[in-house]
Amino acid sequence: MQTPRRGPAGARPGPASVGRQTMMEQNRRGNYDSGQDYVLEYGELRFTFNENDFSERVEQAARKLGFVGGELDPTELEDLVNLTVNGEVQDPASALGEHVNDCWPELVGPADRSLVHWLRRLVFRSAWLDQRVKEGELDVVFDDATRSFGYVQPERDREPIELSPEPNWGRVAYTRR
Repeated sequence: MQTPRRGPAGARPGPASVGRQTMMEQNRRGNYDSGQDYVLEYGELRFTFNENDFSERVEQAARKLGFVGGELDPTELEDLVNLTVNGEVQDPASALGEHVNDCWPELVGPADRSLVHWLRRLVFRSAWLDQRVKEGELDVVFDDATRSFGYVQPERDREPIELSPEPNWGRVAYTRR
C-alpha cells in the first residue's frame, strides 16, 4: 500500500492498433478508481480511491474483522486510516489510536497475520469485488437463509464464489471507554 497521493493520475494507454493487442486489452481486467487520494497496488492491479471511499472501506474492514463495533467518530476513523496507510499510529488523535498503540504486540505479527495486513487485504478485496461486478464478471445475490449478500459468476451458471475467511480480532477489539 502506498501513502496518500494527491495530484493527477498518470495517463492510461489506449487500445493498441494491432488486432491481437486490442484483444489483449479487452481481456485485461480494469483497475478500480474512485479518486486519487489513496493508491493500493498488487501485482499489475492499481486501485485508486477518494478519501471518503477509502475511509468507508477501512471502517467496514475493521468491523468485519471484529476490531471495532459501531460507527466511528471522525478522529477514531482518522487513526484507523492512518494505521491502514502507514502501518502504525504515531500521534493518536483518539482513544482508538491509543488502544492500537497499547495493544501493538497483539496486533502486529507475521505479515500475513497482522491487523494492518488484514485491513489492507479487505479494502483491496472489496474494491476488487466491486470492479468485477462493474465489469459483469460477478453478480451480487442475497441469501434469504443466511440473510447476507454474496457473489455469483453469471457465466458459470451463477456459481457462487467463496471468499477466504478472515481472522477475528475481537480479543483485542476497540471499545469506547
